[in-house]
Amino acid sequence: MNTVTQLPLTLAQAAEPATGTASLAWLLIALPAAGALVLFLSGRRADAWGHWLGVATITGAFAVGLAIFVETLGLDPAARTRELSLYEWMSSGPLSVDFGLRLDPLSLTFVLLITGVGTLIHLYSVGYMSHDPNRRRFFAQLNLFVAAMLVLVLGNNFVLLYLGWEGVGLASYLLIGFYQDRPAAATAAKKAFLMNRVGDVGLAIAIFLLWLELGTLQYTEVFARIGEVPGGTVLAITLLLLLGACGKSGQFPLQAWLPDAMEGPTPVSALIHAATMVTAGVYLIARASPIYNLSETGRLVVCLIGVVTLLIGAIIGCAYDDIKKVLAYSTVSQIGYMILAVGLGPAGYALGILHLLTHGFFKAGLFLGAGSVMHAMNDDVDMRRFGGLWRAMPVTFVTFGLGYLALIGFPFLAGYYSKDAIIEAAFAQEGWQGWVFGGIATLAAGLTAFYMTRLMIMTFFGARRWESVKSTDGRDYHPHESPATMTTPMIVLAFGSVFAGMLLYPILPGWLAPSVGERAPAEGGALAAGLEGLVPFLVVGVSLLGVLLAYLFVGRSPVPVERPERVSAVVTAARRDLYANAINEAVIERPGIWLTRVLVFFDNRGIDGLVTGTAAAFGGGSGRLRRLQTGFVRSYALSMLGGGVLIVAAMLAVRFA
Repeated sequence: MNTVTQLPLTLAQAAEPATGTASLAWLLIALPAAGALVLFLSGRRADAWGHWLGVATITGAFAVGLAIFVETLGLDPAARTRELSLYEWMSSGPLSVDFGLRLDPLSLTFVLLITGVGTLIHLYSVGYMSHDPNRRRFFAQLNLFVAAMLVLVLGNNFVLLYLGWEGVGLASYLLIGFYQDRPAAATAAKKAFLMNRVGDVGLAIAIFLLWLELGTLQYTEVFARIGEVPGGTVLAITLLLLLGACGKSGQFPLQAWLPDAMEGPTPVSALIHAATMVTAGVYLIARASPIYNLSETGRLVVCLIGVVTLLIGAIIGCAYDDIKKVLAYSTVSQIGYMILAVGLGPAGYALGILHLLTHGFFKAGLFLGAGSVMHAMNDDVDMRRFGGLWRAMPVTFVTFGLGYLALIGFPFLAGYYSKDAIIEAAFAQEGWQGWVFGGIATLAAGLTAFYMTRLMIMTFFGARRWESVKSTDGRDYHPHESPATMTTPMIVLAFGSVFAGMLLYPILPGWLAPSVGERAPAEGGALAAGLEGLVPFLVVGVSLLGVLLAYLFVGRSPVPVERPERVSAVVTAARRDLYANAINEAVIERPGIWLTRVLVFFDNRGIDGLVTGTAAAFGGGSGRLRRLQTGFVRSYALSMLGGGVLIVAAMLAVRFA
């Protein structure tokens, strides 16, 4: 892996006090948080207008973020990092933590993504959840989710980041388990919550190590002094931060919770997968770039996790018939590309964020399109029951199709600029890493084209299979286009799917330079061996091959309405998530259960047994001693006589012994 040195202090590690429009940055968090509070406390009185309050608060936050962004654009790059200290949050001895906001190009980029895409998802939810009696609670939880994510990306220290990190975990638990009458939803929510706790432990320990070594948790001070930390400790911190990122972003080996999160309403899936929770891990590594720049091994492990995950997600996505599960594993794979990118160091930090942004547009559009299909198909998610929907749902078809083309990297659409750039940077790594990272990323691009083309064919083309079957609740299908509150956000996101890449690719690396450093050019490695200039053609060619294979295997044959009972071992393994759940059960869950049982036994029979045994001994002894206190003088006299006889007998025995 290409070696890098620590970024100089001038790269956004020093911050100026926030003035002007930036002084209103607290509204970014306050508006959605206040909306959540009002909706939670208002009860049924807010049922008639609560959803519009939810939309208004997130729209207001987007307006504030946009104003701060425009103001920041007018500043010199060296002055684009500002901090707004609101109040002292906690102070204990040498520990002092401010509730402060860091406004720099990286955080403002995430603010626009979270609030912009979040606004569209909120508006979409007005139509999608129109018949749900718990719509007010849904919007309260959406607002809470957005507020927590904004705390995460805006905090100016690791403790505030951790607060937002846990807030996102809580909100995701509530939203994934929103349908409280469905056992599958409750199970998925608990699974997400518990698997994220594994990653959260890693993040917490990394924060403890930073405090132990540096005595501060402020970004400005940590990044300026991280060179003082021993190399072994820096490596440990990078790996622990990566563990936290794996939990939140659904990366190997903690990816199994993310597809199950589809049990929540579809707008939740769009918000989690496109704009908030799963992007947190990418943000964490990019934010901690000065730390990762000091550990080549740490960056290598990040890259390995990224390539393994992107391949796993692409393989599993080829086997599912559930439209939301296919998109979920697509997210697992695409986040893997982002993790790979930020693991490449200065050559990839900006590219990872670029793909995160373009992915936010087309993946949100794809999930909202899937929700539109479900809305028209009695909430059914089985693509085998779809087919020929392009005539009944023309707006959904066009917007979904543009998102599909952007995702597979169709030339000059959003994914073409971001994903292909990551693959080229991967090929530029030295030695075996360039061939392995670039080759696996290219293979996954072909698999992505295959499973997404399969999804398009099964959903929008071919025979109208829904005419010959009934939905799972026994009703006939009557596919129809969704209302304007749903299609309007889809159209806006479709424009982003088309134009975001070409607009952001030339300017984003320079914009992010004050936060993550100047982007290193992609050169050397496999590129030097003859691939320079050919990578875009190679990736597009492999993607077209994936499209062709999907047409040959799926498009030319009738799709059976029912899943065949017998399938190949490879398909079976993919449909079982490559046995990720079985491995987690065997390696973590069952040993954990047995360890818990042993500890409970030791606690009950050992610790509690010692305490209760001692109490029982004293209680029993005192009960027996009480029997000697009869209250009769003759009994006491007899006891005294008996004692005297024993004493005399003992003295005589000693005397004549």
